[in-house]
Amino acid sequence: MERDDVLAEALELARSWLRSLPDRPVGAPVGAEELRARLDTTLPDEGVDPVTVIDRLAAAVEPGLVATGGPRYFGFVTGGTLPVAMAADWLVSAFDQNPAATVMSPAAAVVEETAAAWVLELLGLPAGAAVGFVTGGQMANFSCLAAARHALLAGEGWDVEADGLAGAPVPTVLIGGHAHSTLVQALRLLGLGSRRARRVPADDQGRMRPDALRTALAAVEGPVLVCAQAGEVNTGAVDPLAEIADVVRARDRAWLHVDGAFGLWAAASPERRGSVAGVELADSWAVDGHKWLNVPYDCGMAIVRDPGAATAALAVSASYLAVGSRDPSAVTPESSRRARALPVYAALRSLGRRGVAELVDRCCALARQAAAELARGPQIRVLNDVVLNQVLFRVDALGDVDTAAVVERVQRDGTCWVGGTTWLDRPAIRLSVSNWSTTPEDISRAVTAITEAVGRGRTA
Repeated sequence: MERDDVLAEALELARSWLRSLPDRPVGAPVGAEELRARLDTTLPDEGVDPVTVIDRLAAAVEPGLVATGGPRYFGFVTGGTLPVAMAADWLVSAFDQNPAATVMSPAAAVVEETAAAWVLELLGLPAGAAVGFVTGGQMANFSCLAAARHALLAGEGWDVEADGLAGAPVPTVLIGGHAHSTLVQALRLLGLGSRRARRVPADDQGRMRPDALRTALAAVEGPVLVCAQAGEVNTGAVDPLAEIADVVRARDRAWLHVDGAFGLWAAASPERRGSVAGVELADSWAVDGHKWLNVPYDCGMAIVRDPGAATAALAVSASYLAVGSRDPSAVTPESSRRARALPVYAALRSLGRRGVAELVDRCCALARQAAAELARGPQIRVLNDVVLNQVLFRVDALGDVDTAAVVERVQRDGTCWVGGTTWLDRPAIRLSVSNWSTTPEDISRAVTAITEAVGRGRTA
């Protein structure tokens, strides 16, 4: 059959790609212009044999693929994909189910229900919380803040879903000085405004200061939304969540949200759980599966303590849809979507509690190894306390321009991939260990490549 032939070809191409990950250059060696030429961007009049299409597509794009799933990709807190999660994701495409309503796919709905319960248990969050499976951290933050907006305005007697924001008693928003850009984008999309958000000062690791939050809250009247963070994207630092929760809970008409895209997974490790102590006291939480859980894109989770607030803010209704409060689309901003909970179920079933904890602990240990080896390099200064899986460093002796050049050299070399950032108004370099397949040897190879790039800068 034609379908069997093209699927078999795709399987072999996928296997070839995966086998190449440990040894291939991590970065992409060609640019967009060459890729356009290779891809052939002219739409044909006549169709092409499916196997030929797949072969030519894979050959055309391969030079422009970044080995983000490989063991030495340390950029953007990007996890790899566990083999079992990848296999489950292939089944997602094959099954082609839409989990918007239980009636559309009872199987997908039950898997989502089960995976949601497991996630809540692992993270130590309230068992009755709503869990919406969304695209990633961006939409997880959006969904949680939509629920917060609903609850806070409903408390003021305002139906924001029906009447909008014009004339509404819009909540004051307080965010940390190092809040992630996806949180700010969520405020924009929800009409709460990025410029209206008040920044609460942070310490030298990027943690929100509870004393500064208390002062900020004292100057606020009316409903207030406080957004804390578990895992600052540069340093990995976690806000003092228990203290922040105490400050927020002393205030009426307040909602506490935690952006825990990657850092919230620390709660799954008995060794790391203390770093997120108090997280269970919040009202909503955003977390990404395709970061530390190592499931494929796209898979974030929007978790809301009060399911009623999530449903009121996000549920869709239409005469032809049999959607109830327990249907998956009742707590997400999407209707049609992939059954993205299947890879989460597969990953958690395969790893178990101990496996998830071991994955988190191993990445943290590898980050500490990277920091220790980098600190022994010439002119390299580690800037953060390595509390999770993030290492932030700077090449002080070379100056800001050359620090950025080191990043470019490392990426061009291809041994590993690290990203540039700005920390306290100066360029820096960040290394994130988030992949199940990374080994101590990978860390040492990467550090050697980085120190050699620094050396080339000193002799240039």
